[in-house]
Amino acid sequence: MPQARTATHIEVDTRAGRVRGRWRADAAGHRSAAFLGIPFAEPPVGELRFAAPVPHRPWEGVRDATEYGATAQRGDSGITLIPEPSVPGDSTLNVNVFTPAPATDAALPVLVYLHGGGYVAGSPASPWYDGAAFNRDGIVTVSISYRLGFDGFGWIEDAPPNRGVLDWLLALEWVQQNVAAFGGDPARVTVAGQSAGGGAVLTLLGMPRAQPLFHAVYAISGVTADISPERAERFGRRLADAAGVEPTRAGFGALSEERVLELQRSLTSEPEGGSPLDGLRRLLADGLSLAPVIDGDLLPMATVDAIHSGIGADKPLVLGAADDEFSMVLADAKDKLRFVPARVLLGRVGLTGPMSTAYLAANRDVTRRGSAAIAGRYLTDHLFRSVALRVAEARGDALTWLYRFSWPSPVFGLAVHCLDVPFFFDCLPADRVDAVAGDHPPQALADEVHGGAVAFVTDGDPGWPRFTDAAAVTRVFDAPSRLANDGFAGVRPLLAT
Repeated sequence: MPQARTATHIEVDTRAGRVRGRWRADAAGHRSAAFLGIPFAEPPVGELRFAAPVPHRPWEGVRDATEYGATAQRGDSGITLIPEPSVPGDSTLNVNVFTPAPATDAALPVLVYLHGGGYVAGSPASPWYDGAAFNRDGIVTVSISYRLGFDGFGWIEDAPPNRGVLDWLLALEWVQQNVAAFGGDPARVTVAGQSAGGGAVLTLLGMPRAQPLFHAVYAISGVTADISPERAERFGRRLADAAGVEPTRAGFGALSEERVLELQRSLTSEPEGGSPLDGLRRLLADGLSLAPVIDGDLLPMATVDAIHSGIGADKPLVLGAADDEFSMVLADAKDKLRFVPARVLLGRVGLTGPMSTAYLAANRDVTRRGSAAIAGRYLTDHLFRSVALRVAEARGDALTWLYRFSWPSPVFGLAVHCLDVPFFFDCLPADRVDAVAGDHPPQALADEVHGGAVAFVTDGDPGWPRFTDAAAVTRVFDAPSRLANDGFAGVRPLLAT
């Protein structure tokens, strides 16, 4: 059927039915079309609430896709620095497609983006995730939603585990089946994400079942959780006990969404009156409570182990992190901690003995900034930068590129968590970027970060030397940017386990 076009709208046929998107143009006049809130699965409510996702049934007529669909996030918790709106509604499993060539056979490369938010928050409706700049550069961009928190990742006696992961897989299957209608090439799909989204794409990289669904990976500040089935079950039973229900689909299904969220937050929040170091120690020791679970089936082993075994070795990978992702959590305690020796402070958060000695020696430049600075860097290294280095080394000879984002925000004085996202999407004028990056973030740096991503998605090479054990070259994004030999040297003492 011919595709309907007007001055402001365009219609495209998907396998489930026709959708209507809208044209728009950036300040330079580059046109692209946005198709928002297209459901890839039936709403996860009722009998489907704690079930595997079911492909959305066909519809008749034309489905409007000019507004963002419902989000799994119910109220922005402020867990990230990114504006991530919550949209009410039941049909929370949807995709947003941004394309410069809808209803053509352009066969453009495709970027599929998974948002972060610690697996309990986040929204694909963020203005920072708009694909306009990637469209300008010839890339179709898709952002996807997935179930969050207990609904997506909580243990239930008679429900499939990793329901949020199953959502990722069904969304990627939707992309394979439908992206050609939007001008994309299903044979050239790169999955990307930041924070929990970065961890998600690393999980996908090491997942046997996911291998046919994408061809390259770009992981930004990826954090891997790899929750054991025993720990997942303990948390599920705790939540059921707190609610006074059986730990079954029927038991949890009798609870309202609001009640489950209330209990989830109660069981995962820090007790009142604790010090920042107490929370930091618990986070480092225990990790996240709700995240992908090593279930022995969908996820047969921990992410780094799966990658080390060779799963995903045929797929090129770019990964990295900001220099001080979570150092800001100790900013308010900086003055209180200035008289605490760095070694003592690190010991209070679990780093002791020869490893502590080696870590301090490898990070003298950070230690000179004070005890809070080295504790914050250790938190960053433990959760983020060590993951990047472990994965890079686990890949062996597979095509891998490593980077650091080192440009310090004038707002925070550090290269903090989420700061690099508007540079990746080249959306510096977007809403609330100034709250993170200041009034005049360097466009030249956005050109470099975004340009490297475009080159990788398009040609499979971001434009700097690849990582090898013999030449651990790292691209350091800063003003100016540079190449560094063994740019993650400060992290290496943490890998000596």
